[in-house]
Amino acid sequence: MIVGKESVIIIAGYFLGCISSGYYLVRFLANTDIRKHASGSTGARNVGRLLGKKGFLLTLGCDFTKGAAAILLCKYADLSDTATSLAMTAVVAGHIFPVQLSFHGGKGVAVTAGALLVFDYYLAACLTITFILLYFITKKYILSGMTAIALLCLFVFFRNRTPIEILSVFMVVAIILFAHRSNIKKEIANITASTETEDS
Repeated sequence: MIVGKESVIIIAGYFLGCISSGYYLVRFLANTDIRKHASGSTGARNVGRLLGKKGFLLTLGCDFTKGAAAILLCKYADLSDTATSLAMTAVVAGHIFPVQLSFHGGKGVAVTAGALLVFDYYLAACLTITFILLYFITKKYILSGMTAIALLCLFVFFRNRTPIEILSVFMVVAIILFAHRSNIKKEIANITASTETEDS
């Protein structure tokens, strides 16, 4: 059962996620709205397109730290693993759907990696290793990343987790895949086109 303190920290996790470092960094350094450029995401890859490698790394680091900080706050407050897993979902949701930016934020991979590292290093390791292996085989960033994210739904079953904790991981996976839906469609279209070319 989620009690008052846990509810407050879960909600705080959402608002922590809403701190879109990429958006504010571009606003400060380039005086423009990152959401009006390229993919429209406030995440590190899109920021890198405008601000270069330093902008990419700074945004990536901030987003990763934000995810880790949300879970560290839960541990500091001695929250249950169940409440902590919900806070993880909340911080990722806040990053992807920030209320102050009309629910138009980043795509959630870096913040998820940071949260997972503190919440369950096993899942973080599985995510990282799977991505590296798939990228080594396919050389496709989006395909490898989204497949690794989706496989979290499988990996979490090998942990001694409660149904709510498993559901929380499923929710994280679902909203990340939703945020990447246009990229996934493009990747599928590219693979299909490549296959048709080879067949012809």
